[in-house]
Amino acid sequence: MAKKSQSQSLDRKKFFADPIMVTTIVLLIVFLTLFILYPLAILLVDSVVSEGGGISLDVFKRIFAMSNFRRAITNTLKVGFLVGIASSLIGLLFAYVEEYVQLKTKFMSGLFKVISMLPVVSPPFVLSLSMIMLFGKAGIITRHLLHIYDNNVYGFWGIAIVQTLTFFPVCYMMLKGLLKNIDPSLEEAARDMGASRSKVFTTVTLPLILPGLGNAFLVTFIESIADFANPMIIGGSYDTLATSIYLQITGAYDKEGASAMAVVLLAITLMMFIVQKYYLEAKSTATLTGKASRQRMLITDKSVTRPLTIICSLFAIFVIAMYICVPFGAMFKTWGYDFSLTFKWFGLVFSRYKGFKAFKDSFVLSLIASPITALFSMIISYLVVKRNFKSKGFIEAVSMLAMAVPGTVLGVGFIRGFSAGVFRTGFLQSLYGTGALLVIVFIVRSLPTGTRSGISALRQIDKSIEESAYDMGADSFKVFTTVTLPLIKDSFLSGLVTTFVRSITAISAIILLVTPKYLLITVQINEFAEKGSYGLACAFATILIIITYSAVLLMNTFIKYFGTSRQIKEN
Repeated sequence: MAKKSQSQSLDRKKFFADPIMVTTIVLLIVFLTLFILYPLAILLVDSVVSEGGGISLDVFKRIFAMSNFRRAITNTLKVGFLVGIASSLIGLLFAYVEEYVQLKTKFMSGLFKVISMLPVVSPPFVLSLSMIMLFGKAGIITRHLLHIYDNNVYGFWGIAIVQTLTFFPVCYMMLKGLLKNIDPSLEEAARDMGASRSKVFTTVTLPLILPGLGNAFLVTFIESIADFANPMIIGGSYDTLATSIYLQITGAYDKEGASAMAVVLLAITLMMFIVQKYYLEAKSTATLTGKASRQRMLITDKSVTRPLTIICSLFAIFVIAMYICVPFGAMFKTWGYDFSLTFKWFGLVFSRYKGFKAFKDSFVLSLIASPITALFSMIISYLVVKRNFKSKGFIEAVSMLAMAVPGTVLGVGFIRGFSAGVFRTGFLQSLYGTGALLVIVFIVRSLPTGTRSGISALRQIDKSIEESAYDMGADSFKVFTTVTLPLIKDSFLSGLVTTFVRSITAISAIILLVTPKYLLITVQINEFAEKGSYGLACAFATILIIITYSAVLLMNTFIKYFGTSRQIKEN
């Protein structure tokens, strides 16, 4: 015990002897407190503190007395559960086919890669636009092929279908990794004992991936109930919590009511996040430990392979067709009535609707946020994995907390915190309505993704590499910049492009914060889609997809030729 106490005392002295490290930790704690905890705390204060200064639940009583708010909660949960179940099952089907079925060509795996990338590089409401243009009252399929003239694509089923198509690739990527790590000998032992393939799946494979399946369900459920863009465009009169909060603050001008609604939505997402993060993730890790010991014998039976590959191929092609529908929507004169080709919508984007300003503002703000977020993520990852200090748990928990906070909730928190919060004067108050605040929102929204990637990469680095640098007299800053960062630069670059894509396609958090001084592409798309100007909305969305997809390809090429993976391969 005495030796342990002496060791801890020595570590503490070493830690405080490094001023760069201490300063970095203090600045991180200040940043996380001001821009994550403070806005959420203000929301809670707004909703429980009365005008007289006492504690009161009157605001909650008032919003729960609204029939449309109670209906919005029910609607949100219904959509969330359906989307979570459907996305998990479809994702499992795709993952199972890729990992267990012998595919004749590389076409399927190529399709799967495209499918997994499309939701990442496209704006969150692209599929809503496609659904309206294909299956709406003037839709190509409903009106022109099936001759149905009164089809209503808006509402529960519209939201559920669009969100399922948007989020199932997330489940597919999660479950693919789990299935890949199952030891084939477990399943082959059951087959040798006479069990059918369906029996093996239900008694061996499924129990092993059940925690992961639950994890995929909860991640999708959280994404679904936090989604703002799709319900706003294709929801019609079907209210959800995210759209109700937005309308409460922009339509009813009821900031206190919007704060209380935001607290309700935050409570639901936080509860689900805690279950997903601290129970199901741990259980999933405990169930599947390490990689498979040998290669899996793939299923070659045509009675199994044909129907599964046909189903997945048709589904994948349909999703891709939905995305392709958007650029065509920008090139037709009047969607649903006049299909003659024209580029007038692209011309109007730049001539009448300040397209250059919208793309410049979005591009510049996202470009500023990207390196800052990537650096912050790597620093937090480094501190969490490689250093030991009292506030480490606080930094890790708060940086991950943003993952559970819906964008609309964060937007309301920033409005209440920086336009009428504790800081009524000074620098923080002056942030409201500026580009700097939008950059901060982009950083906060993307921080958890980069941090998780960085933590995974750093855990693979042997401590002795850095310890030898410390022994040679290098300080923490020197070690981080010359040893650690070069070893994890793939994760750093990946975080850079992920942040850029997430920022330039973001809408839910920034739609409440953007001012006329800044024009953002996603806000423009949302505005034109709400008005029914689908040609303009599709033109903006097409250019945005080209920008984001080019950024991903450029960064992937850069990583391929200048990343650590190539150096390791050559050595």
